[in-house]
Amino acid sequence: MQPLRGSGHVAVHPRHPRAAAVTDDALLEQWRAAWPAALAAWSRYTRLRDARLCRTSVEAAGEGLHGSFAMIRLLDQSVVIDLQGVREQGLQGYAVEILAHEIGHHVLAPATAADQFRLLARLRRALPTLEAHAPMVANLYTDLVINDRLQRQAGLRIDHVYRLLEQARPSPASSKLWTLYVRIYEQLWQLPKGDLGGGAADEATDTDAWLGARLIRVYARDWMDAAGRFATLLLPYLAGQQQQVTEFYRLADTRDAAAGCDPAGAQQIEAGERETPVHPVDDPRISGLDQAPGARAASDERPPDGGQAREPFDYGELLKAAGITLSDEQIAVRYYRERALPHLVSFPKMPAPLSAELQPEGLEPWQTGDPLEEIDWLASVVQSPRPVPGVTTVQRQYGREAARPPKPLPVDLDLYVDSSGSMPDPRTRTSFLALAGAIVALSALRTGSRVQVTLWSGKNEVIVTPGFVRDEDQVLGVLTGFFGGSTCFPIHRLRQTFAAPRDRLTHILMISDDGISTMFDNDEQGNSGWAVAARALANGGAGGTMALDLRQDWDSGQHTGWLQQPYRDIARARDEQGWEIHAIAQAESLVDFARAFSRRHYTNPHVQSHAKHRSRP
Repeated sequence: MQPLRGSGHVAVHPRHPRAAAVTDDALLEQWRAAWPAALAAWSRYTRLRDARLCRTSVEAAGEGLHGSFAMIRLLDQSVVIDLQGVREQGLQGYAVEILAHEIGHHVLAPATAADQFRLLARLRRALPTLEAHAPMVANLYTDLVINDRLQRQAGLRIDHVYRLLEQARPSPASSKLWTLYVRIYEQLWQLPKGDLGGGAADEATDTDAWLGARLIRVYARDWMDAAGRFATLLLPYLAGQQQQVTEFYRLADTRDAAAGCDPAGAQQIEAGERETPVHPVDDPRISGLDQAPGARAASDERPPDGGQAREPFDYGELLKAAGITLSDEQIAVRYYRERALPHLVSFPKMPAPLSAELQPEGLEPWQTGDPLEEIDWLASVVQSPRPVPGVTTVQRQYGREAARPPKPLPVDLDLYVDSSGSMPDPRTRTSFLALAGAIVALSALRTGSRVQVTLWSGKNEVIVTPGFVRDEDQVLGVLTGFFGGSTCFPIHRLRQTFAAPRDRLTHILMISDDGISTMFDNDEQGNSGWAVAARALANGGAGGTMALDLRQDWDSGQHTGWLQQPYRDIARARDEQGWEIHAIAQAESLVDFARAFSRRHYTNPHVQSHAKHRSRP
C-alpha cells in the first residue's frame, strides 16, 4: 500500500480490514455531525434540509441513487449519500469535503433546475454526435467549479479525496479523459504532475489541462458562459472512447438532478446557446494570446436574437438528459402547453355592478344643520347616556355593495385539426397547427368553455377527445397526435356532434389547408357534406371559422375560371353558409390568428371596475 501523497497519513484501501473498523451507526453519526461544518464551508447563512444518509446501497437506491455514492435532487433540494459506497471508495473520513461538495451543487452550480437545463443545452450544442455525454460533461464541469472553490477558499482536502478515488478505480489503466481531468486539478492547485494519479500525460494533454484550469479560474463567476468552451476542450478526448467514460459514473452526482422538476422555459433557446462553440485556445481571456489568424474570438460572436424556441425533438432530448423520464406523448403535451401559455387570454374578470339595496355602514358625527331624522339615537346613547346635539350625536352612513351578476354562459369550441401527410409531426418538428389549436383550446378552457378536439387525416384515421371536456391533458394529447396519411375529412364526426341543437352555444373551428373541401363530399351514409355543414352551423349556434393554408389572393380569380374545385368549394362555403375564412400564407402566421381568434371569442370587452358609491337614504 502506497502512502497518500500530500495527505500526511497512510491511505487505507477500502477492502482493508481497517476500513470496516467504524460501525455503521458510528459512521452515520459522524457524517450527520459533519453537516453543519459542510454548510458553513459556503456560508454561515446557508440552509438546506439535512442530508439523507443511507446505510446501504439498497437503501440509497430507494432514494434514486444508482452507480455513485452521492447525488443531489433539485426537486426538493436534497443531498443523498450512500455510506456503503463511501466505504467502498475509502472516503469515510471525508464527510465535510463530500457533503460540502454536494451542497455546492445546490448553491453554486447548477443550483436550479432551470440552470441545469441551460447548461445541458449549451453542452449538447458543443458536442456534435456525442450529445449523449452532455450529462457527464456537465457533472465534470460543475465539479471543477465547486472543488476549486472549496480547495482554495474553504481549505478543504479535496485533493485527498481524488487521491483516494484514484486508488479505488476499478481499472489500473487510465483513459486519456481521466488523465486530462486530474491534470486540470493539478494545474489548479499547483500539484506535481501525476500527484492525483492518471496516466502519463503528453505535451498536448498538459497544454489542454492548462487551458482547462485557466478556463475554470477566468470564468469562475460566469461559469455558464464557459460551458461550451469546456465541452469543446473535452470533445477530442470523448471521441472514440465512449466505453472508457463509464469510469466517471461513480462521480455522477448530478446525472438525474432535475428528475421530477417542471421544465418551465426549457423550450426557449437563449442567445448564449446559439453562439458557435469556441475552443479555449481561441479565447484571449483564457489563452492570454492575441486572436490567431482565421480564429474567431469569443467577443466577436454574433448570436441570433434570443427568444427562439427549440424543436420538440430537441426539447425531449434535453429533458431526458436532465433526468426527466417522460414518454414522447407527455413531452409533446408539455412542449405545446409551454409555447401556448404566453399567447392565452387573461383569466376572465366579472364586473361587479352596485346592488339596488342600500347597506348600513359606519357611523359619522351628526352636526347641527343636518336633518334631525338622520340621528341614530341608539348609537348616540351608547356613546353617551346624555346626548349633546352636535357633540355626541351620530348618524348612520349607507352605501351600495357590489353584487355579482349572473355568470354568462361561455361558448364551447369544436376544433378540427388536419393531420394529413402535408402537415408536420408535432412530436419531432414544431407544428403550428398544433400550437394554434393549443392556444385557442387552452384559452377557451381558461374562460370556462368545454372543448372537443378532432384530429383527422385519411379515411378512418381519427382521434377525438371523449366529447366536450375540460381537461387540458386530454385536449393536448389529441392535438399532439399524428397520422400523416391521405386527406379525408371525418364528416361523420360533424354529423354526430350536431345531429340536434346543443344545450350550449358552440363555435366550430377548422385548421387545415385546401383539403378541408373534402368535408363537403358525401358521407358514408350518402348524406351531402353541404347539408351536414349547414346543420352543424345551425345547431351550434355560434358560427364557424376556417383557418386554412391558402395564398392571400386565393379567391381573386373566382370569376375568371382559374380557381380549382377546392377553392370554389371554400368560396361557396363562405358565401352561402357564412363560414369565416382566414387565409394563412405562412404556417407561423397561425399563431397570430390563434391569438386574435381567442381574444375575439374568449375575452369579455365589458370588464370594468366599479367604485363603491356612498349615499344617504
